[in-house]
Amino acid sequence: MNFSTDFEKYIARLADSNMIMGQRLSELCSKGPYLEQDIAISNIALDYLGQASMLYELLKKAGGDKHSVDDYVFYRNERNYYNLLLVEQDNGHFGKTMAKIFLYSTYQKILYSYLSKSTNDDIKAIALKSIKEVNYHFKHSRAWVLRLGDGTKESKIKIQESIDELWRFTGEIFESDDVENNLISENIITASNTFYPQWSKIVKETLQEALLTEPENVVMLTGGKKGLHTEKLGFMLAEMQYLPRTYPNAKW
Repeated sequence: MNFSTDFEKYIARLADSNMIMGQRLSELCSKGPYLEQDIAISNIALDYLGQASMLYELLKKAGGDKHSVDDYVFYRNERNYYNLLLVEQDNGHFGKTMAKIFLYSTYQKILYSYLSKSTNDDIKAIALKSIKEVNYHFKHSRAWVLRLGDGTKESKIKIQESIDELWRFTGEIFESDDVENNLISENIITASNTFYPQWSKIVKETLQEALLTEPENVVMLTGGKKGLHTEKLGFMLAEMQYLPRTYPNAKW
């Protein structure tokens, strides 16, 4: 399944990142440290899946309705997914999950604030709806980063290790390329590389308040936006796509 325009490719990147983030978090349903957090993580997962659904509907519209939303989700392999590498990483323990949501939601908070001013009415509407959810994701995960960083000796070690482990996947977020160029000139989107100063400021201030250390001299891993992924994505898709591929005509 190929995307013929830069607009489709860009929307696919946003949709896929939310889809994979939501799918990964949904693995934690019933596994939260206590009931309130179990419900919170499940609700965050549903928010991401909802955002992905809206973006896939836009992708379907842009592609002339040649494919269904299910086609985009269940009938592409990992080389045809264009999500950020960050979102496909394992959940790990609770601290790692909160760290990943924090790093991703900080980016989305900035992204949607820009897309809410897009000249494309569909993108603008999706951004305005999604930013309300993302603000909750950000506040919730940031509060836990602060609590774990300035908590017990063990919680501080675990959240610091999580930040250190995930940091190498954050550089890709701010890569701008030819896919974005035409959309930028038409004021449909804002270049991803302009988000970094705001993201860095928020993350740096949060880590300092949490008595954590920002990783330095980290070699960044990239490729997700071009369909090059870690081995983790293939295993996730194999599980997620099993039922519709095994029973393609099933109705429920």
